[in-house]
Amino acid sequence: MWGIECKLINDDWSEVTTVGDIGEIAIRGHNIMKGYYGRPDATEAVIKDGWFRSGDLARKDEDGFYYIVDRAKDMIIRGGFNIYPREIEDVLMTHPDVSLATVIGVPHESHGEEVKAFVILNAGSEATADDIAAWGKEQMAAYKYPRIVEVVDSLPMTASGKILKRELS
Repeated sequence: MWGIECKLINDDWSEVTTVGDIGEIAIRGHNIMKGYYGRPDATEAVIKDGWFRSGDLARKDEDGFYYIVDRAKDMIIRGGFNIYPREIEDVLMTHPDVSLATVIGVPHESHGEEVKAFVILNAGSEATADDIAAWGKEQMAAYKYPRIVEVVDSLPMTASGKILKRELS
């Protein structure tokens, strides 16, 4: 869009310069908000030198195209490793018995957070939560696979069909 700049940034606002590395999308331009009304602390957290933190995590390829990988607030930090729920969800959705999956981080005493998956199974499936967890262990890196899997009949959703992760625990 004319007059809009984008870049990827780290938590400390420094620019991500290595192709393929993940950072948060920051945008600057004439159509970006000036701040949150009556909330200077909230404004200071998301705007610096005219750059607005979008909350979207992405990587940029050699041609300058951005690929959104997840939301910053959804990222799980397990034992010092960054885990992107969307990546785990995409793998879970390839399981032949899984109809829908979503992933969140839940508190864990020694790892900080643990990966928890909620899955809806296809009609007639007899897969168990343990089956899905064991399959995930085979498909994903050791630090990524969901150790906690809960089979559910439905997930909380908005009217437009977006999963309300904040209502899950």
